[in-house]
Amino acid sequence: MSLSCGVECVVLVGCCRWAWKRCTYIGSDDSSSWPLATPEEFEPIPRVCRLILAVYESDLNHPQYSPPGGYRVKPEWVVKRVTYEQTQGHAPPYLIYADHDNHEIVLAIRGLNLVKESDYKLLLDNRLGMQMFDGGYVHHGLLKSATWLLAQESETLERLWVDNGRCYRMVFAGHSLGSGVAALLTVIVVNHRDRLGDVPRSLVSCYALAPARCMSLNLAVKYADVIHSVILQDDFLPRTPTPLEDIFKSIFCLPCLLFGVCLRDTFIPEGRKLRDPRRLFAPGRMYHIVERKFCRCGRYPPEVRTAIPVDGRFEQIVLSCNATSDHGIIWIEREADKALQRMKEMSSETRTTAPKIQKLERLQTIEKEHKDALERAVSLKIPHATTDTEDKEESSLEKSAEACQDEIEDASQSKSAQTGRETSWDEVVKKLYKRNESGKLLLKSDTDAPK
Repeated sequence: MSLSCGVECVVLVGCCRWAWKRCTYIGSDDSSSWPLATPEEFEPIPRVCRLILAVYESDLNHPQYSPPGGYRVKPEWVVKRVTYEQTQGHAPPYLIYADHDNHEIVLAIRGLNLVKESDYKLLLDNRLGMQMFDGGYVHHGLLKSATWLLAQESETLERLWVDNGRCYRMVFAGHSLGSGVAALLTVIVVNHRDRLGDVPRSLVSCYALAPARCMSLNLAVKYADVIHSVILQDDFLPRTPTPLEDIFKSIFCLPCLLFGVCLRDTFIPEGRKLRDPRRLFAPGRMYHIVERKFCRCGRYPPEVRTAIPVDGRFEQIVLSCNATSDHGIIWIEREADKALQRMKEMSSETRTTAPKIQKLERLQTIEKEHKDALERAVSLKIPHATTDTEDKEESSLEKSAEACQDEIEDASQSKSAQTGRETSWDEVVKKLYKRNESGKLLLKSDTDAPK
């Protein structure tokens, strides 16, 4: 009797300790050891947020949902706007914007539309371990969407880049569902730069806001130099390892789902999570906007922390009443803009060296962080992880167009996806699409993707 009472007490104490740790875990704990971001590297993010919000407008000359301060977008610089009717369910709506002030060509993709069946089809078109690409696993439906989008807009993007002197940055941006499409589109573009006029890797960037888990850990770290994920405090989506299709099946009972995931993940060792090659993660370098503190009411002046984590990559669900509201693009834009203004004020007060020297030092630090993250992934025995930075070196501005073309052609002949080499563009298109009698690309209803 006394033994059973003792066991019950131990179990009760253990459960109470677990409940206390889970209930007191806050979003800022994920990035507590990360360094602060600089205003120079964070500066494009509020601007990109406003461009994504502009996709929701039917007429930018007469906006209906403009954020405080407006979109700060010149309607005459909008090159192309594509709606649901034009995408025919292959991708979310998007716009292409030539930002001549900041020397950028931006393709901005909107987030999930809860009343559009086509968006759910993209999310549901996936199973665990269904699609391999570039030596890792990716979300099958989002990869199909990214491939279709590039096939439709590659000529437009290439023309814009060439017409503007081949010096503009190529920026892909998206929110929620659109973030996954933008991230995988960036991976394809980096591996097949000839599709956009041999644009150097150093001029390609992606900003994934409230990112979906769309690629395996080795790819998330490998492309951290070109993909930047932005997460607002307690956002649920980057932290939820449950497949996207299950999340949005349970969208109307999301608190129940999140609590169940907490219970399940308690009994899964960290090493097992990292070594599962099929497990998907939020992509690239992380920027975490933190604005709330434990047992404090209201919002505080936001700060932005950044790193390329390998282990501890937003793996803990946060049981917070803000887990869904922090996913909204409106709140992300608002807090990102506040954080940028605060960073600029603090930087001007504490600056002791020339701005150009500070920027150069930060670029060197970013490169070192990426290299360290690649080495960390190898040391943790992440499947298919490699420290090979050959792709990045070969895509630098100093390489000639002939060298870039030779590398792409060599990579296109590779037939193994598990070696970490580039996957042939023709293989991707052949696997996901078929041509009708007029030669137009059509999605296959039943793909032959690996299962």
